[in-house]
Amino acid sequence: MHRDFDEIIDRRNTNAENTDGFRDYLFRDRPGLKLPWRDEELIRMWVADMEFGVAPEILDAIRARLDRRILGYTGIFDDRYYDAFRAWCRRHYDWEVPREQICLSPGVVPALFLLTGLICAPGEAVLINTPAYCQFRRAAEYAGRPLLCSPLVRSASGEFVPDFEDLAAKCADPRCKLLIWCNPHNPTGRVWREDEQRRVAELAERHGLWVISDEIHCDLLRQGQTHTPLGKLMPDYPRLITCMAPSKTFNLAGLGMSNILIRDEALRKRFHSRDGVFGSVNPLSLAGAEAAYELGEPWLEELRAYLDGNFRLLSDFLAEELPEAEMQLAEATYLAWVRLGDCLPDVEDLTAFFAQKAGVLLEAGDGLFVGNSAGYVRLNLAMPRSLLQQGLNRIRDAIRAHQSAN
Repeated sequence: MHRDFDEIIDRRNTNAENTDGFRDYLFRDRPGLKLPWRDEELIRMWVADMEFGVAPEILDAIRARLDRRILGYTGIFDDRYYDAFRAWCRRHYDWEVPREQICLSPGVVPALFLLTGLICAPGEAVLINTPAYCQFRRAAEYAGRPLLCSPLVRSASGEFVPDFEDLAAKCADPRCKLLIWCNPHNPTGRVWREDEQRRVAELAERHGLWVISDEIHCDLLRQGQTHTPLGKLMPDYPRLITCMAPSKTFNLAGLGMSNILIRDEALRKRFHSRDGVFGSVNPLSLAGAEAAYELGEPWLEELRAYLDGNFRLLSDFLAEELPEAEMQLAEATYLAWVRLGDCLPDVEDLTAFFAQKAGVLLEAGDGLFVGNSAGYVRLNLAMPRSLLQQGLNRIRDAIRAHQSAN
């Protein structure tokens, strides 16, 4: 079945954060910022959801659940969802997930916020790599816990790698209690190799750290790439939590359903006792998630091929039109991490610059990616190719106009 990823879907008037919430998120510190573009003219390459329609198989399952006509309090009282998710992990990662470890959350971010406070006592610190998904920092801030940052560095081949000497020193810090590990990494798109993950696992085990492995992008691999869950490499380590979800994979973020795999029984009980919605799920979310894991593979394979084509378009465009830009091809996710510092060395706020000068919404810099991000932009490529080409043309034109004027 051929899926039409070239279709442009109008998302206005759906209360989408992508179309209606960007001002509060991107420009919260500049509430009066005026853009010389109408909202419908903007090319949106910022928040990590897709401009693609949800797989028909998933929509059909949600419609079938609606046809049952009653949407009362809902929990998971049979094995179908758990069996579908566990079978997905077996097929894709050759990884067996015990049923009792699967906890459900409205999202990975709410789970992070709750778990950080449960794991770290006052004064105990959270360790992350930078650049980082900004919600990792906010989880520490929300819990009132110190944040330690270990920067990723560029290897001789240009790929982002952990600075293991620095990471080891931060793990050994007596304040360090929790490592939030992101694989595939957001925003760089790295899929960590087994040898890299084993070094991280050894550090965590040596210092008795708790580890939250955020693997929400693990299904969105470039073709030919392989994801290895950290749990496979730490099969007996009790202080590991793994976060996965159908939300990024199948564009279901608004349904609010994520899998939080907690090995430690005592922590599971505390997580359940503090989770105000424990045991309840949205019935439409449940129907959609079950269908995604049971029927979504063909759609996902076509999506991955389309995304690979979008990444090739971006790579070729930068080489031909903006050779001073730098990009290491993302091994996973639909997010490109592009260094434009040499293109616009005098522009500090790249998010505001491209919104005002190009009509392109994107995320950039340390304010949104914690640190180690100056001069970088993150581009969401999960959109029809015609929109992507239009966005790239606008970015190029804005850069050239600025360079000519200066």
